[in-house]
Amino acid sequence: MKTVNWGIIGCGDVAEVKSGPAFKNVHHSSLLAVMRRNKEKAEDFAKRHQVPYHFDDAQAVLAHPEINAVYIATPPSTHLQYALQGLEANKDVYLEKPMTLNTAEAEQLCEALKNSSSKLTVAHYRRRLPAFLKVKELLDHAKIGEIISVDIQILQPKMSNIIATTEEHWRLDPSISGGGYFHDLAPHQLDLMLHWLGPVERYAGYATNEDPSSKVATTVNGIMHFKNGVQFRGLWSFNTAEDKKDECKIYGTTGNITFSFYGDKVILNKNGETFIFDFENPVHIQQPMIEATVKYFSHLGPNPCSASEGLAVMKVMDAFTK
Repeated sequence: MKTVNWGIIGCGDVAEVKSGPAFKNVHHSSLLAVMRRNKEKAEDFAKRHQVPYHFDDAQAVLAHPEINAVYIATPPSTHLQYALQGLEANKDVYLEKPMTLNTAEAEQLCEALKNSSSKLTVAHYRRRLPAFLKVKELLDHAKIGEIISVDIQILQPKMSNIIATTEEHWRLDPSISGGGYFHDLAPHQLDLMLHWLGPVERYAGYATNEDPSSKVATTVNGIMHFKNGVQFRGLWSFNTAEDKKDECKIYGTTGNITFSFYGDKVILNKNGETFIFDFENPVHIQQPMIEATVKYFSHLGPNPCSASEGLAVMKVMDAFTK
């Protein structure tokens, strides 16, 4: 098994704990370099995490002869640019979500992959977390019978602890984020739905903005009809009162499954009985996904989330908001 030698492009808050250290913890994986436009912050990250090289220019990472894979953790506005450059430099790519700013960019990236020998995985890491693996197991074993419908409600105030904060608040600038907090959080939920339930036949949505000072949608409502007949509806609101809600409920012919995307429990109700499964996430929450990605890049396993799967999520997101 080859060693995957990583360079991180964009060693900001996401890379600090969620992902960065995992590149060193995974077997046959090594973190050689980090890059950030602010050279002092890149140097600080490198010192604290014992990374040999640090740069303030992404091209230095892409040109480094020892690096054979890059993790792109910049805001979405530069995902396409750096991913294409990574492929051109014959590097494998682990790409943060959302995959790109929009569907058109995602399609461009998928097309480029057809003419590349490099590999690309989208960082929909919740697929590999224990709680969501449990939900998939329950669904795969028909523990609630035939799946009928799914209901998601993500209702949050402007200041929510599930929304990452940054100095520049770039998530509220659609030219950088693609579409506000919905574009930051919804890829997690929508990817799991498509991963568990299969391809979608039809989808539509509506988006509104109750905040005159905001450039992005604050409330998004979407519906999907899956090819297997499952019905879906989702509501995301980031301008509610202090009462918060983060819930997914999957209804079946013999029971239902309830869980939070940011919690640690999965609840199964079946035939009048309730079963509660408790979970603890890894300290570096992307580590299971990075482990699977290293195996894929080393030709020892399947792609844990392909570019075409990332494209499917982008199409639904765009339909819900445009």
